[in-house]
Amino acid sequence: MNKTALVVFDIAGTTVSDAGNINDCFRNAFTEAGIEVESEEVDTVMGYRKIDAVRIIVEKYSELSGAENEKLIDRIHTRFNELMVAFYQETETLTPLPYAEDIFKWLQEKQIKVALNTGFTRVITNALLARLGWNNHPDINKVICSDEAVEGRPASYMIQYLMNELQVTDVKEVVKVGDTEVDVKEGRNAGCGLVIAVTTGAYTRAQLEQCQPDHIIDSLEQLRTIL
Repeated sequence: MNKTALVVFDIAGTTVSDAGNINDCFRNAFTEAGIEVESEEVDTVMGYRKIDAVRIIVEKYSELSGAENEKLIDRIHTRFNELMVAFYQETETLTPLPYAEDIFKWLQEKQIKVALNTGFTRVITNALLARLGWNNHPDINKVICSDEAVEGRPASYMIQYLMNELQVTDVKEVVKVGDTEVDVKEGRNAGCGLVIAVTTGAYTRAQLEQCQPDHIIDSLEQLRTIL
């Protein structure tokens, strides 16, 4: 491939630990609204902008329509945001995934920029970054959240924004790394030079193989052998 100028990482499940807590908060927000959703079904919408993920499931189960349906979607999404912010503010177990910070530093030493993008809103992301001490992290050049883009993943707007902000002009010099089908599709839709999936998040290796990324890795440390 071309030289690498920028690596765009997903956050939860890719660079930051998630022991099913996002899934739990998502399902709890639905339960409070009177809709029971299975954990496996929630996994299928991980990676999407969360209001889009809520919409996918609401439209499957809700008997409402029109404005009432939109109110339900907004209510569930708002509650999910509240639950996630509370979790990240209170948790003692949130950690970077193994080698994440080492890889950020290694990329910077190679003059490769590092960015994060996420299906979370900015309010959730800020709580997460603050808990990790990643606000103004010296090895992270930029972070964009799904509510700051015209459209969330799998559309390519967040990658395009990061390229513009970090003055990367050739998308073939961009690598996308994530743990879901939506991450892979985002990288493909943007035209990234490499799309890499990791098995540390919502999807198993078998599920990721169906998404056909360029590489599937079990640890971010393996990026050293690819980039």
